[in-house]
Amino acid sequence: MCGIAGLLAKPGTGTDWLAAGGLEKMAARLFHRGPDDHGLWIDVSSGIGLAHRRLAVIDLSAAGAQPMASCDGRLVLVYNGEIYNHLDLRDELAVGVGSIAWRGHSDTETLLMGICRWGLAETLRKAAGMFALALWDSREGVLSLARDRMGEKPLHVAKLKKGWAFASELQAFRAVPDFAPVLDGGALTEFLATGVVSDRMCIWKDVRKVRPGSILQIKPQTGEERIFDYNSFTDLVRAGRNGGRRGRIEPNPADKVEEVLKNVIRSQMISDVPLGCFLSGGIDSSLVAALMRQCADRPIRTFTIAFDDFGYDESVHAERIAEHLGMDHNTYRLHEEDALEIIPDLGRVYGEAFADSSQIPTLLLCRRAREHVTVALTGDGGDEIFGGYNRHVMVPRLWARMARIPAPLRRHAGFIGKIIQRVGGGSSGVMRALVRRAGLPTTTLDRASRFGEIAARATSFAELYWALTRHMDDPTLLLASPETERCDFAPPGLDELVPEEWLMAMDTLTYLPGDILVKVDRAAMSASLETRAPYLDRRTVEAAWSLPLEARIRNGNGKRVLRDILYRYVPQALLERPKQGFAVPIDRWLRGPLMSWADKLLSRDLIEEYGVLASEPVEMLWSVHKKNRANHGATLWSLLMLQAWLQEQAAQAECREVVIL
Repeated sequence: MCGIAGLLAKPGTGTDWLAAGGLEKMAARLFHRGPDDHGLWIDVSSGIGLAHRRLAVIDLSAAGAQPMASCDGRLVLVYNGEIYNHLDLRDELAVGVGSIAWRGHSDTETLLMGICRWGLAETLRKAAGMFALALWDSREGVLSLARDRMGEKPLHVAKLKKGWAFASELQAFRAVPDFAPVLDGGALTEFLATGVVSDRMCIWKDVRKVRPGSILQIKPQTGEERIFDYNSFTDLVRAGRNGGRRGRIEPNPADKVEEVLKNVIRSQMISDVPLGCFLSGGIDSSLVAALMRQCADRPIRTFTIAFDDFGYDESVHAERIAEHLGMDHNTYRLHEEDALEIIPDLGRVYGEAFADSSQIPTLLLCRRAREHVTVALTGDGGDEIFGGYNRHVMVPRLWARMARIPAPLRRHAGFIGKIIQRVGGGSSGVMRALVRRAGLPTTTLDRASRFGEIAARATSFAELYWALTRHMDDPTLLLASPETERCDFAPPGLDELVPEEWLMAMDTLTYLPGDILVKVDRAAMSASLETRAPYLDRRTVEAAWSLPLEARIRNGNGKRVLRDILYRYVPQALLERPKQGFAVPIDRWLRGPLMSWADKLLSRDLIEEYGVLASEPVEMLWSVHKKNRANHGATLWSLLMLQAWLQEQAAQAECREVVIL
């Protein structure tokens, strides 16, 4: 895992832009992504410079160093990620030509050799892995930027007056002399509504994210830009459906998926450095841990976060599962007060405004795991690919019933949500107390209330989905200069899916790359930890989408096939319980240990100093929450993370130099 950056000058810009040291400073700002080594390659005559920060995981020798040039010098590559099937690709490359004189055993060299032989697009189609890369073709004078199919690895591109800049993280652009960032109003609106800035937008104008599964080609001589998909997620869905037997249950779908997962996990366990696994105690991570144990000849290190709040804590379940599997387990408890030690770092760790409160335990987990391992496998993607969220099961059923009700009558359903909120009240409400007694997070009540209101207003299934992804209906009310651009989009190729599949696909295209993968990548890489997600491997995704729906969602339960596999290794009694998710009691924390910190960030003086938020409505929202009259934790966390991010940006603007200690 690494950090990459680069500059591409327009013709006539001169050599000063590349010679000004901006490239070295960009790389320095990515030090955390690759503390083991660094490399620079600059061709002043072509106006191109590439930088790399290395976290050595496979082939720790100099043979794996980057930037890496092809034997004839035509191609130069910088690359962040892992190609899990690179040994298979080496075997394929050797067919018909005999042995190849490899310089080392890094997947970078395999990737570059494949590009020389098959071309970039075909090589990426063959590759199973996670990656973001930049490839300079000196003969064609073209820079190609590409990301993996699922969006696991980030890549940003800025169009500037003198040319283009690219980097793994946004903060690297601060080192470019003529980078003058301007906030994007549409992205701000989306962020306040959802807590994230999606892959289709960026917090800075004139900066974009290379979309997953695509290649962006830039030809500086003409200024021409071309972007195309080499293998998108919808391509994987289509391949899975065409290769599977849709419409009927396979005799043994669990056998098929288990075989694929074992092969994927075996390939993802290849590492020249210590390796472990995140274990929450849920279905996804427990299955990854179980299959890792099957592939290993020794106990695997596993890592879990524990909470003081019973409704959010799954650590006891994780410990029991780890004991049953014979793992070397480690539990780290996150106390309310500990959050205050982590929160000041969030504005720096997440180079773009980001507000999923589970980023707090995720960052702690990554830091603690890094004390023991350099690579950790995760259960990320299991919910999206195999139908694990409650909405995948419940929303299609509820919508099917509500859609038959005339709109005027349906609007009365909105009152149900208001009644739930009123009876639930604040943290001391009657229904909230009952939910807590049942051992469930109190957010369950808030979600039920919100769903009732949203379903009453929605006029289509798609509108219902987009409404459910938002914390609030009109975030422009909280902005000093409102912009009303909406971020809803309708990706092609999903029309033939049934509602449950459509929800899974939409979560894979939006929630997964915009929230989950950003959260984990930035937290892990800030600690110089590589994370790998077996459920997001191309082979797993194709296998999942080759199954009939009944193999994933059946009898009101999602991830049916994963459960069937896991029961072969872990007793069902250790697993069957209501889904909790990886969350923190942010509503209560904001009324407790985080209140003083939040008061400062949401003060009128600081809000007006940054000039992005409207102070009066923010103060009103904060006051209502503090007095326990309503729960606005999700919206307030977005506001707080925006203010914290603006604070970090102000500090970075004052100092373009980076000192590595």
